[in-house]
Amino acid sequence: MDPRTTGTRQWVALPMPGGHMDVFVARPERPPGRAVVVLQEAFGVNANIQDIALRMAARGWLAVAPDLFHRTGPRELGYAEREEAMALISALDADAVTDDIRAVLHWLARDASVAPASVALLGFCFGGRAAFTAATALPDLGATVVFYGPGIAAGPHAVLARAPAITAPVQLHVGDQDSSIPVEQVRAIDQALSAAGLRFEQHVYPGAGHAFACEARPGMFRADAAALAWERSFEFLDRHVPVAA
Repeated sequence: MDPRTTGTRQWVALPMPGGHMDVFVARPERPPGRAVVVLQEAFGVNANIQDIALRMAARGWLAVAPDLFHRTGPRELGYAEREEAMALISALDADAVTDDIRAVLHWLARDASVAPASVALLGFCFGGRAAFTAATALPDLGATVVFYGPGIAAGPHAVLARAPAITAPVQLHVGDQDSSIPVEQVRAIDQALSAAGLRFEQHVYPGAGHAFACEARPGMFRADAAALAWERSFEFLDRHVPVAA
């Protein structure tokens, strides 16, 4: 049996100022005592992001994926709708996204009895930058994992200067052929996190470009790099946010 078919899945409407935010929730079979917030690519909480949440639930996490486009756009875009996705991202304020993640943490603490120290952030692409940004403002997190998050070190929403505020361990994954995160930005991240004395790992994958771990995009997916990145991520997350005894 595919482990992703066990447990339960549902959409939850989380009340927010002026409306609500839909959150995809994948629950493991047993109470986990820990949670992971899966943060979307530029294309919303689509089948790929839901699948990642289900995979994490199969590994014993309460996995939640909030719709970060809830203010202005659709919950999901097709991979061909890049221009529409970029417009939605450009219109999003980084601090508003952090507020969304903070609301998810409050919901997890209240309704699932999972404290922030037992919560990890796991972000991809736009969600990778969102995870990093949130980590600079949420001091009690358990861990943060960033898959190819562009715009951390440069651009209109750059947040690298806030890195000294991060308290949780951080792991980053980037392909050396990712034009959205050029080598000088990879070096800048490494230097800034080292200078801040953070607990971090940054892994660079030869021959891999952007979205190398996205199986839904065969032209970009790189199986070997993805497998290694996931292996490292699982080990990192289990080490810093272990299952409650």
